[in-house]
Amino acid sequence: MTHSTLPEANNSQPSIVILGMGNLLLKDEGVGVHLAKLISQKPNNVKLEIIDGGTFPDILSLPDNVTKLIIVDAAKGVGKPGTIYRFHADDINSRLKPTFSLHQIDILDSLKMLSLLGKQPKSTVIFGIEPKVIDWGLELSPEIEAKLPEIMKLVLKEISET
Repeated sequence: MTHSTLPEANNSQPSIVILGMGNLLLKDEGVGVHLAKLISQKPNNVKLEIIDGGTFPDILSLPDNVTKLIIVDAAKGVGKPGTIYRFHADDINSRLKPTFSLHQIDILDSLKMLSLLGKQPKSTVIFGIEPKVIDWGLELSPEIEAKLPEIMKLVLKEISET
């Protein structure tokens, strides 16, 4: 898990964490990590931490002062490749144990643990992107690559609304 903190303009601003998840070796499965890298190169004026969570993000080690957690990951749903899903962790019925991530870890359980530890962010937003190709390769499919600007715009809008 790689952390990068962008310079902050004002220490009194809320702390926002962007967690990009995915496996860079499996094409579209790495979309969250690709997006995290793109955002880390974009200047901003908020206190922002960007985490390359890979396939096993240790969100229990998040700083205590996180106001908003934004998770970006591949998500297998019912849409066509490139479909962007936006939801909150509370929107998912954990009793059904849905597979919204292609990883073996259960991010919902990790978020519940944060809550039990008193470290739950005030807001958690999850962006899931419907993958096209989950196969060996380092590059995103053209369909998902073309969606990166739209996903970045949505994430940056989420940041500005904090």
